Formats: sequence, C-alpha cells, structure tokens
Amino acid sequence: MNALNRTRIKICGLTREADVDACVAAGVDAVGFVLYAPSPRAVSIERAAELAKRLPPFVTPVLLFVNPSAAEVIAACEAVAGPTLQFHGDETPDFCADMRERTGCPYLRAARIPLGDDAPGFDLVKYAHNYSDAQAILLDAHVEGFGGGGKTFNWSLLPPNVNAHLVLSGGLDAANVTDGITQVRPRGLSLAVDVSSGVEVLTDTGTQKGIKDASRIQQFVAAVRAAS
Repeated sequence: MNALNRTRIKICGLTREADVDACVAAGVDAVGFVLYAPSPRAVSIERAAELAKRLPPFVTPVLLFVNPSAAEVIAACEAVAGPTLQFHGDETPDFCADMRERTGCPYLRAARIPLGDDAPGFDLVKYAHNYSDAQAILLDAHVEGFGGGGKTFNWSLLPPNVNAHLVLSGGLDAANVTDGITQVRPRGLSLAVDVSSGVEVLTDTGTQKGIKDASRIQQFVAAVRAAS
C-alpha cells in the first residue's frame, strides 16, 4: 500500500490512563489532549504530560489549543515530549508559524467548515494556502463555541483539489467513517481521521465526554483499516 493511502488515526479528548492504553492497543497513530479549560474534555498541561508518558515510540501526542498565549504553548511543549500542536481557535498564520519556529513542533490548523448551505462559501483552498507551513489542515464542523460538537458537515461540498494533507474530523464514528474516507481522501495530499465523541462511552443521555470506550475504539480502528 502506498504510504499516502494509509489513513492515519487520531483519538482526541483523552483524560484517563486506561483510555490512552486502549488507544495504543488498538494501534492508533496519535492521541489528543485538550488544553482548553472550558472544554468538558480538558486536562491541565501537567496531566497531559503524565498521560503522554504512557505512549510508546511512534504514537504522537497532540496538544489542542484554543487561542492560547505563546507562553502556554511553549510551556506545554517543554512538558510533553515530541508533541504536535493543534490550533483550534482564531490563531493567525503568523502566530502559528511563530510557535512552530520557537518550539520546533509541527502544527495542525483546524478549519471550521460551516454547516448547511453556508459550507460552499468557505474557501478551503485559500485557507490551506494561508497556513501552508501547517503539517495538515484539520476539517471540523463550525458550531457554537469551539470544536465540532460531534457534528458532521457536508463532505461532498469540499473542493476537489486541496494542496494540503487533510485530517477529517467532526461527528465521525465506526458507522460513517468509511463514507468520510471515500469522499475526502481524493481531495487532499493524504488523509487522516480524528474522532472523539464517536468512541466515548454511551449512556441514555448521550456520551460521557472524555471517557472512552475501548470496544468502540477497536471498532472505529477496524472500520478505518477496512476502508484503507
């Protein structure tokens, strides 16, 4: 298989040792720690560092920020070994490039794709050009606040040719990830997928945010591998 055709997998919003271990056991490529206090999946820098120590070689810790200060980013990079940064707020190209230069860490830039009829108005090609030094552009649904809120946007409205590595996020689970991969992979240089709520423990009132389900992680990974 061509390396660019293999769909890489990130599980985001981890808060527990058991969930980090479940991700590693399932064979994921990256795990995400949310360093944004208002999020129900937030952890402190110290907690992220503690959890990241459980990761074996070649499983990447990803640190998610929303409108952080430069000092916060630098402190997190000093605490967690070998991270990738993920900027999910209103961070400018200059800020992201400066953080990349000062920390030596690659970064992902989230593109918040509008839902419904507004989706075609988002210029993803221009956005990717503006953040051309990003390791990848992460595609998530634009909802109130920050994060996709477990919502999917209309993948078919994305432009057919984007000069960037892409990460598909927002409302993914084992049932729909195959369709997402099929629709989005041809549109960028390569494709990865990012899931959070789609692998969390289900209750009668929804998912337990920040509490992952090992069996759902395994099912999601199996679905991605089958699609690849």
